[in-house]
Amino acid sequence: MSVFADFDRVAVGDSEALVKAITESDIRRFVEMTGDDNPLHVDAQYASATPFKDVVVHGMLGASFISTVIGTKLPGPGALWVSQAMEFHLPVRLGDTITVTCTVLGKHVRDRILDLDTRIVNQHGQVVLSGHGKVKVLDPPTPKVVAAPATLRVAVVTGGAGGIGRVICQRLAADGFNVVVNYHHHREQAEWLVQELHRGAAGGASDVRAIAVQADVSHPDGVKQLLTQATRAFGGVTVLVNAASPRIVAKSLDALRWEHVQQQLDVQVKSAFLMTQACQPAMVAAGWGRVINIGSQACDGVPVPGWTAYALAKGGLVTLTHYLAAELGPAGITVNCVSPGMTDTSFISGVSAKQQLMAARQIPLRRLGDPADVAAAVAFLASPDAAYITGQTIRVNGGGSMS
Repeated sequence: MSVFADFDRVAVGDSEALVKAITESDIRRFVEMTGDDNPLHVDAQYASATPFKDVVVHGMLGASFISTVIGTKLPGPGALWVSQAMEFHLPVRLGDTITVTCTVLGKHVRDRILDLDTRIVNQHGQVVLSGHGKVKVLDPPTPKVVAAPATLRVAVVTGGAGGIGRVICQRLAADGFNVVVNYHHHREQAEWLVQELHRGAAGGASDVRAIAVQADVSHPDGVKQLLTQATRAFGGVTVLVNAASPRIVAKSLDALRWEHVQQQLDVQVKSAFLMTQACQPAMVAAGWGRVINIGSQACDGVPVPGWTAYALAKGGLVTLTHYLAAELGPAGITVNCVSPGMTDTSFISGVSAKQQLMAARQIPLRRLGDPADVAAAVAFLASPDAAYITGQTIRVNGGGSMS
């Protein structure tokens, strides 16, 4: 049944009733269903020798019609009878006509629970049963939103001019998104990328548009500027990829200063927080949204000496992912993390070729990651195919870490 009771329309004092004449057929079917063939209920000769002098209808047969009222009348379809206290005052006889009534005594909005007075009277107006029940009204199913609105396919990529960020922009553009390439310092790289996206992979005109926006997304003013230009150009944002990250400068504990840690936290965690907060209204309005944070294998396995500040920020980003996923899920917004292993970009230029080769040999797939591997995971999470995935970390590391 597709119709669900409207909990909001039920009020204290509402009442519904059912009138039922008890027949031999009712008793026979009740016995067949329950196996309760007590002769007091089915053998007139036996019953005549008892104080009742006649067949007594099963008490629960009459009480079962309370369920009928709850499920069909008050509150109706989608109701779940969760508790009942009852007292039997008089027996119901074969041939009696009973009136079963449920009346709302209380309403608990948070839990969607109704307190009901339940009672049964016979054709003489005598109360044969009285009681108190609780009924939960189920939430109606919500429509599934699995596809991005065709009119608003806009992706913002922070750190979009970097090695992994650039390839993410290219992949999302290939998948039909308009792309906002955010950069902080690398203007030439960002503008070159925008021109490339406009030309399209085949060198011809591309239907996908792109813009480059300079903004420090670790600062509220920069976030506001970025979102203003994205909205002006494309009408809003439905996909946010938080890929901004400073270069790793390995420092031992005695050389590490809190400002080094703070820089990593600001660029990675604070920017992701501010950007998600700023994009939330547009995503809620669209009824669809994707937030994808770029984490790191540095949070898994054996720590790398000197990477403390970087790893602290990435760990914070993973935690932020979990909490935002829980909060934004009811609005149709998923929040996930893509965690690359060592990937062949300028980001690892400070790692010697020998160290890179040794790292590759220790990975089950025997190679370093390619930015396209990371971009493919991002594209999947941004697609309708990932509509039921949120709060997760996808490790793109060739098996370098497993859990």
